Amino acid sequence: MASFRPALLSASLGRAWLHSFEEKARQAAKHGFEGIEIFYEDLEYLAKELHDTTEPNVDQILSATTHMRKLLDKLNLEVLGLQPFLFYEGLLDREQHARLIEKIKVWFKIAKLLGTNTIQIPANFLPAEQLTGDMDVIVGDMVELADLGLQQEPPIRFAYESLCWSTHVDTWEKSWEVVQKVDRPNFGLCLDTFNIAGRVWADPASPTGKTPNADSDLKESISRLVRDVDLDKIFYIQVVDAERMDSPLVKGHPFHVDGNPARMNWSRNARAFIYETDRGAYLPVEGIARALIEDMGYKGFVSMELFSRTMAEEGKNVPEEHARRGIEAWKKFVKQLNLN
Repeated sequence: MASFRPALLSASLGRAWLHSFEEKARQAAKHGFEGIEIFYEDLEYLAKELHDTTEPNVDQILSATTHMRKLLDKLNLEVLGLQPFLFYEGLLDREQHARLIEKIKVWFKIAKLLGTNTIQIPANFLPAEQLTGDMDVIVGDMVELADLGLQQEPPIRFAYESLCWSTHVDTWEKSWEVVQKVDRPNFGLCLDTFNIAGRVWADPASPTGKTPNADSDLKESISRLVRDVDLDKIFYIQVVDAERMDSPLVKGHPFHVDGNPARMNWSRNARAFIYETDRGAYLPVEGIARALIEDMGYKGFVSMELFSRTMAEEGKNVPEEHARRGIEAWKKFVKQLNLN
């Protein structure tokens, strides 16, 4: 088996209300992807379709999961993980916390049926007034999850990802601090080149598209990453770029949504696959990926996780076009880094 294997997120091939999971999975396999991250939305919409309902119950979700797994097995697609387990850690509303503990127990069943041992958790980005930044609370919440995961057979791992717009944990450094303090074998990192560069190097609300000391700050951050993070705590990596905005992403910009951080609006509308300079891709993501692979020794799945306005376009060609773009980026990445 190759040391590096291409994967992508199911939603990156098109949004679930417009594009069927079956067609997206077929296109992923046809174009040479070996792994897939399952976006929960796809499971929900598959359950709606199979059971002719607008509000699928747990049994219908699990039935859809079994259907999904059979399809993926036929296509030889391995499930890299299930995501995103949203808005969990640091909640001030502890009743909602308790509801999410019940929800994760359903996700454990889904993960087992999909044949994956990994659930990805994006760092919480609810408004600050709904969250605490108290590290003890955040860590305690994650210990609770990790210990539940360890009770599963086989154990479930959690890949924690700092988003460049998360409320409190918005850098890899902060996510690594959480991982170290949780100190459980099944709690590690998902490292995404977009979210690393998007926080320390890029600023879509700036006329330059960059932070004031972008290059030196990124260089220092990546040096720390290579020096400080344990390789066995990197559960998987995502390699993706983003478009340079023509004008600052502030009020009046077509991607602006009141109340959302600029980086969130940017991420949802304007990511690009690596090397898509023709689409405005401009982040120094190859260098970050090189640090993870060449300097740290990461091997395994590399997920080309795209979010873009293009995923919500109509037309039968959307899944095929995204699969083609993704695998072209992967092939160039393999060549540039001399992988496999």
